[in-house]
Amino acid sequence: MTDRWKLLRSILIVAAAVALIALPFVAAMLGSTYAITLATRLLIYAMVATGLNLILGYGGLVSFGHAAYFGLGGYTVAILAFHLGEGTSILGFPGTNEALVAWPLAMVVSGLAALVFGALSLRTSGVYFIMITLAFAQMTYYVFVALKYYGGDDGLSLARRNTLGGARIVDAQTFYFVCLALLALVIGVVQRMTVSRFGMVLSGARADERRMMAIGYSPYRYRLTAFVIAGMTAGLGGALWANLARFVSPDMMAWTKSGDFLAMAILGGLTSIAGPVIGAAAFILIESTLSGLTEYWQVIFGPIVVAVALFAPRGLWGMLAGKQER
Repeated sequence: MTDRWKLLRSILIVAAAVALIALPFVAAMLGSTYAITLATRLLIYAMVATGLNLILGYGGLVSFGHAAYFGLGGYTVAILAFHLGEGTSILGFPGTNEALVAWPLAMVVSGLAALVFGALSLRTSGVYFIMITLAFAQMTYYVFVALKYYGGDDGLSLARRNTLGGARIVDAQTFYFVCLALLALVIGVVQRMTVSRFGMVLSGARADERRMMAIGYSPYRYRLTAFVIAGMTAGLGGALWANLARFVSPDMMAWTKSGDFLAMAILGGLTSIAGPVIGAAAFILIESTLSGLTEYWQVIFGPIVVAVALFAPRGLWGMLAGKQER
């Protein structure tokens, strides 16, 4: 990596951080609450895509069931709020609207699901791995469709957003900054992991699994750990999404949502910390633009993703970096 690219990358990162911090203030001055909501959605998607990139970009694992953990995180928050409103308990525990309880619990639930699904899925590889992750996600989807007590197909609404340390986060600007801080935390943790021995083993297993086993490492354990971490990250994203939309439904777990997360990672660029954020921004921008033109915007979006995969396999960030990070 040249000094020139290091400097350019640092400038781009600082500029992006400043833009994200300034965005809600600019939007507020322009009276555009929708812009803040759209940017918050970007942050949540970027968070989920960052976790997915850990297993997809660095681990080489194409999971087509990542939306299951996103949905489980959202439903955990919504179900806890539902029981609080009903004055009932779930599994002997009362409902709650406190984020410091609900959000970590959403991560735990999603992480446990990822542990079970991953422990079985990772015993396969290639197209079999893709199909098994898809099957687990669809199974989870239909379980929540069948749960009529929690709305079934109609989903479940939240009366209000979670409180954070007892303080209400009703306004869009405050919630935006909460999401931004959590995204920065997730990016920092994932970036630290990728440059550690854990990340090196994960990348090494992607490149040559037999060689990693020959020098004494167990790729299965490292991949399962990464799978659980990615699932927990998606669970946190789902919890935040439930608060943003104040509504959850089985559609959060649909295979099409998993496809959206994969598209974000591919668009931005794999094996890059900045890639998922850029991919999520590109996805939101393209979706917002095309959906205003036609309800069949995916017909146009699909070829765009294919073109990026064919002509820019390192994604939008890779196009910018050129040969500097190769």
